[in-house]
Amino acid sequence: MNSPNKILLVIGDAAEVLDTFYPLFRLQEEGYCVQIAGPQSRVYHLVQHDRHPDWDITVESPGYKLKADIAFKDVNVNEYIGLIISGGRAPEYLRYDADLIRITKEFNQSKKPIASICHGIEILAAADIIRSREVTTVAKCRFDAEFSGGIYLNQEVVVNENLVCARTWHDNPAWMREFVRLVNSQAGKAPK
Repeated sequence: MNSPNKILLVIGDAAEVLDTFYPLFRLQEEGYCVQIAGPQSRVYHLVQHDRHPDWDITVESPGYKLKADIAFKDVNVNEYIGLIISGGRAPEYLRYDADLIRITKEFNQSKKPIASICHGIEILAAADIIRSREVTTVAKCRFDAEFSGGIYLNQEVVVNENLVCARTWHDNPAWMREFVRLVNSQAGKAPK
C-alpha cells in the first residue's frame, strides 16, 4: 500500500554529502519518513565535492558515513510516494544495479515524484526514463542526458512531469522546493 509519508533516498559509496543530507533533513522537516536505500543494508562512505581554482575538475574529500536502512532488492515501490537519487560518483556504479533500475522504472511508471541531482541523471538515463524529456544535471553529465535522449537545460532546477532535476548541491534549495511541492501534492498536503 502507498504510504502517504514515506520517501526513498538512494545512496552508495561516494554519494555526495550535501546531495544526500540536504534532502534527508529537508523532507524530515516536512514530516516525511525518509528511508535510505543502497545496494545492501550497510554503512556507506559519503564524499564532499569542491571546486578549487587551480584544478580543472572537482576535488573529492571523505565526508560523513550513512547507513542504508534497506537494500534495493527489498524495496517495494508501493510503500513510497517519492524517490530521491543523490549525486556524487555513486551513480556511476549504481546504474548497473538491476534492482535499482527496476525501482526507478516503477516509480516513473506510477508517476511518483523522482528527484535527481548531479550524477543521479546517470541512473535516470540507465532506466531509460528521460527520452524526449527536459532535464538538468551537472555540466559534465550533459552528454549522459543528451545521449540518452534527454533535452538538457542549464538551469538550477527542471521539473518535467514527475521528474525534478538539479545540477549540483548549489541548487539544493530550488531542487527541494520543487520536489516538496510534488510530494505534498501526492500526499494530499496543502501547500505552505
